[in-house]
Amino acid sequence: MPRERRTFTEAFKAKVALSAIRGEGTVAELASRFSVHPNQVTSWKQQAIEGLKEVFADGRSRRAKDDEEHQARLFQQIGQLQFELDWLKKNLEGPLEAKREMIEPGNARLTVSRQCELLGMSRSGYYYRPQPVSEEDLLLMRLIDEEYTRHPFFGTRRLADWLGTQGHAVGRDRVRSLMQQLGVTAIYPKKRLSLGNTGHEKYPYLLSGLSIETPDHVWCSDITYVRLRGGFVYLVAVMDWHSRYVLSWDLSITLDADFCVATLDRALEGGQPLIFNTDQGSQYTGASFTGRLKEACVQISMDGKGRAFDNIMIERLWRSVKYEEVYLKDYASVQECRRSLAVYFEFYNRERRHQGLGCRTPWDVYQAAA
Repeated sequence: MPRERRTFTEAFKAKVALSAIRGEGTVAELASRFSVHPNQVTSWKQQAIEGLKEVFADGRSRRAKDDEEHQARLFQQIGQLQFELDWLKKNLEGPLEAKREMIEPGNARLTVSRQCELLGMSRSGYYYRPQPVSEEDLLLMRLIDEEYTRHPFFGTRRLADWLGTQGHAVGRDRVRSLMQQLGVTAIYPKKRLSLGNTGHEKYPYLLSGLSIETPDHVWCSDITYVRLRGGFVYLVAVMDWHSRYVLSWDLSITLDADFCVATLDRALEGGQPLIFNTDQGSQYTGASFTGRLKEACVQISMDGKGRAFDNIMIERLWRSVKYEEVYLKDYASVQECRRSLAVYFEFYNRERRHQGLGCRTPWDVYQAAA
């Protein structure tokens, strides 16, 4: 029997987006609480963030741009609206149940998104059927995360074999999909490494052979997965390479660039490095993140593709965080995870002594140069 079409008010979307921004639950938990698709939670959160940026935009610049483009846009809109009205009159003659069949993917003038909007249905409703993250997938992700932390050179084949020894018959394709959700990849030399990523500006790896002997010489950042009882979140940190002092960190229920930029901004409030090193993830290669570093006149360094050990210091941090905190806990909510991690990072920075630092704490080493 066809599903009954659902519509959402702007107030409802704003409520869901605000809950996501506040981190009141994982994407799966919020989707279940509000009875929506997880993709809608992610989409509405991003729309809310972009909308806030518009609120604080320079009003005069926006008006000038609108005036410049108004005339050309007006003629385009008139022609498009007439075509859409004709299309709507033709297709609304059918029953509500048949709206999915009305969509014309090959229509040259109306995108699928616009057709869905005109018919009063979501684009995700046309392409997908809501499927929450299963308990089995959450369990597999936990197991993969723990085994990957122990053996980061394990790829899909070895992880699938290892899961089989644990009583979980899982294929490589499923393991690959779960690893993508976790944001991890096996560490080994890959083919055609000399080919650069044309999707973003190229930045060299500046740490090869570099002697890093003082705080604020090099900072680094990375993102990792943190499991919760009902889902998972992403953790980002900015760390001083020499002292291993964690300058700032944050959690997000979605893997976007905004929480990485916000974490960078908080770190820069207390100073800045000469060099900032990251991997080539989209959160770090985007204009918002690299632009912030350029504004601060910081040199940008990026790991070679497939070379996770180029950022080895923060990889060691994640190992400590997971074995000493995450794997020992069973966080019931995002808020509980945030509170517990805040306690751990305070311990890590000011109480946990490192042999590599002469049995001093990261804070002792970092503030000694102040």
